[in-house]
Amino acid sequence: MDVAKVNQQHKRLCSLVSEKRIKQSLDILADMITGSSTGDLHDEYDNIVMTYRNMLTYTIEGIKDPERNKIYIKLIQSILGLSDRVRQDILSHYSGWNTYWVKQQAEKEMKLSGKTIIETVDDLMFKSELDEWLKLSNEINPDPESVISRKHRQLIRNIFNHLWLTDYYGDAENSLISIILKSGKFRWYEASIFTTAVTLSSLRTWQSEKLLLLINIYEAKQEQVMERALSGLILNLHHYNGRILLYPEITESIQRMSKENKFMEHCRIIVLQTIRSRETEKLSKKLQDEILPQVAKLKPRIEEKLDLDNILPKEKNEEKNPDWAEMFSDSEEIFKTMEELTKLQMEGADVYMSAFANMKHFDFFKDFQNWFVPFYPDHEIVNEIYHDEILGPGTNELSEALSKTPFICNSDKYSLLLNLKYLPSAQKSMMLKVFRMELEGLRQLNEDDSGTDPYKSFRTNVTQYLQDIYRFFKLSPYKKEFEDLFIGKLDIYNSEFFRMTCNANEAEAGLADYFFSKNFYDDALYLFLKQVSEKPSDAQLYEKIGYCHQQNNNYEEALKFYRRAELIDRKGWTIKKLGLCLRRLGKNEEALEYYLQACDMEPENIHTVIMTAHCYLDLKNYEQALKFYFRVEYNEPDNLKILRPIAFCYFALGRFEDSEKYYDRLSAGKLTDHDLINKGHLSLCQGNKKEAVDYYRQSIIGGEISKEKFMAIFSEDKTLLLSLGVNSDDLPILLDYLLFIIG
Repeated sequence: MDVAKVNQQHKRLCSLVSEKRIKQSLDILADMITGSSTGDLHDEYDNIVMTYRNMLTYTIEGIKDPERNKIYIKLIQSILGLSDRVRQDILSHYSGWNTYWVKQQAEKEMKLSGKTIIETVDDLMFKSELDEWLKLSNEINPDPESVISRKHRQLIRNIFNHLWLTDYYGDAENSLISIILKSGKFRWYEASIFTTAVTLSSLRTWQSEKLLLLINIYEAKQEQVMERALSGLILNLHHYNGRILLYPEITESIQRMSKENKFMEHCRIIVLQTIRSRETEKLSKKLQDEILPQVAKLKPRIEEKLDLDNILPKEKNEEKNPDWAEMFSDSEEIFKTMEELTKLQMEGADVYMSAFANMKHFDFFKDFQNWFVPFYPDHEIVNEIYHDEILGPGTNELSEALSKTPFICNSDKYSLLLNLKYLPSAQKSMMLKVFRMELEGLRQLNEDDSGTDPYKSFRTNVTQYLQDIYRFFKLSPYKKEFEDLFIGKLDIYNSEFFRMTCNANEAEAGLADYFFSKNFYDDALYLFLKQVSEKPSDAQLYEKIGYCHQQNNNYEEALKFYRRAELIDRKGWTIKKLGLCLRRLGKNEEALEYYLQACDMEPENIHTVIMTAHCYLDLKNYEQALKFYFRVEYNEPDNLKILRPIAFCYFALGRFEDSEKYYDRLSAGKLTDHDLINKGHLSLCQGNKKEAVDYYRQSIIGGEISKEKFMAIFSEDKTLLLSLGVNSDDLPILLDYLLFIIG
C-alpha cells in the first residue's frame, strides 16, 4: 500500500470538500476505501452516497426541505470523518511507523486485560497507578531512582501515549484532563506535555472535542501550560482551516474568547512567532537561490564593469522611505531593528537551530515525549550531573541559569546539558563560569524589564515552545510520521481563525508592516493590496506596494504604484524610485528626467547626483556624466571608487591622457578585473598592443572573469574601440595571441 498516496488523497479530499465539490471527494474516498480491510467503513460510505444522491434528487425535483442545510453540513462532516478513519486504518496496517506500533501495543494490552472499549477513566489500563499517585501527598519528592519515581515516570508516559494515540476522545479523556487540571497532583511540566499530546492527537485525527479541551486548558490559566494549549489550538485551527466553519461549537467558543483583549493579544503573539519560524531557513535559501542570481542577471554590464553601485555607501534610509518609520513607532516590539543577538532571539529569530541540530542524537531524544518536555531544574537529566566531579558543585547555578534563560528553547537546553557531560575538564569549568555570568545577567535584565511588558513571560514561553515543536518536525527521528506544519507560507492571516479573533483591517495592517520589515515582500504585498480599497488616498501604502513589486523585480507594477503615490504626495524618494524602475526597464531617457527632478528637489543629496550621472552614462552622454561625477568627487575627495566611472568617461570621449591619470590614481587601491580590461582598452587605443594584452591576461587570471566572459565583454566593447580608432583587423589577431598566452 502506497502510504504517501493515501496521505495525498486525504489532503486532496479535504480540499475538495472545503470547496463543496462533493462528488469528486466521494470518488477519492471510494478509491481510498479499497485499501481498507474494515467492512464497516465500506457500509458507511454506501450510506453517505445514498443520502447525498437522495438529497440531490429532492433538490432537482424542487422539493423544499427546511432541514436541507443541516443535513448537508452533517453529510460533509461525515465524509471528512470517514476519510480520517480510512486514512488511520490504512496507516495503522501499512505504514510501519512508530506511532502505530506504540498504538497497537497498547491495544494488545487492552485485549489481554479483557477490555476492548474505554468509556470511563475506570477503563484505563493505568487507572490503578493513577489512583496510587493521586493518594500521595504533594510534599513527596522521592529519589529519582526510587520505585515510586520510576512508576510515576511510567504513569506520565502512559497518560501521554493515551492522549496522543486515542483517535476519538470520550468521557474517559475528558475526565482524565479534568483530573490533570484540578487534582493538584500533576506538576506544570507534566500538564504541559499532556497538552502537547492533545495537540498531536488532534493534528493526527480531527475531533472538535479535542480543540474544546485545548480551550479549557488555556482558560485554566496555568502558566507554561496555557501557552502550549493556545499554541496547539492555533496550529490546529490553521491546519484544519477548511473545517472550522462546519463546527459551530468551535467558532462560538473562539468568538466568545475574542471579546477579551488579553486573548487577542495572546493570539497575535503566537501568530507572529509561528510566522517568524520561516526566517530560520527560508530567508537564507531564498537569498542564495533566487534573489542574488536574479539581481546579477538584471544589472546592466556597465554597472558591473564600473562597480557603480558601490561608489558610495548605501544612503541611510534610502531604500525604504524614512517617512514610514513613524508608523513603526506604535508597534515597537514588532518593528524595531534588533542589533544584538539576544534581542534578536527574544524577538523570535531561531539563531540556535543549526548550532544544536547535531546534538539530538542522545538516547534522551529517542523517547518521543522528551521532544516536548519543558526544562525544569529537578529533571533527572539535571540530577545526573550532580555526580560529575567538575559540574557537580555548580549544578544548582547551572540548572537555574538554564531554566531562566529566554534565549534557548527547552529542547536545546537538554541538548546542551547532555553534551556538557562529555566535554573535557577545562571546557566544563569554562562553561560553569559562563552560566554564572549568564545567571547574573538574567537577574539584572529581569530587574530592568520588570513591569514594562505584561506579556513578556507569555511571549518567552510561546517562543521556546514553538521552537521545540519546530525542532521536532525538522530533526526528530519520527518527523516522517507527521505533516510538517512549518512548510509553506504559514499564511495564518488567511485562516478563518484569524478573521474571528482579530479586527481584520487593523490586524492585517499590522501583519503587513511586520512582513515588510522582515522583507517577506510577497506576504506584505498580498496584505497591502487588500488595504487599497479602504485607503485609496494613502500615498505611503502605494509607496510600499511599489517597493514590494520593486523587490520582486516587477518594475512595471512598481512604476504603476509609485506613480499613484506621486500624484497624492510628490516627494524626492518617490521620484528617485520612479527613476530607478525606469532605468531597470531600460527606459534611460525617462529615468534621467526623474533623476534630474530629484536633483532639483534634493540638490545636496549626493546619491541622487550619482544616479543622475549613471543615467547620462547609460545614454552615452559622457560629457554630462562627467559633470555630475565631478560633483561627487568634489564632495567625496577620498573616495577612490568615483575615479572609475570618471576614467571610463574620459576614455570613451577619447581623452586618453586624462583617463590614464584617473586610472593611475585608481591604482592606489585594488584594481578589479574590469579595471584591468579597461586599462587594456586604453593601452590598445594608445597603440600599445603588448601592454594591452598583458592587462587582458591579468584580468582573466584574476579569477573573477573566465575566458568566455572576457570574450563576451570584449565583443560588447568592440563598437566603442572601433569608434576610438582601433583597427578592426588587429582585433582577431590580438585575441588569438592572448588565448595562446593564457593557454
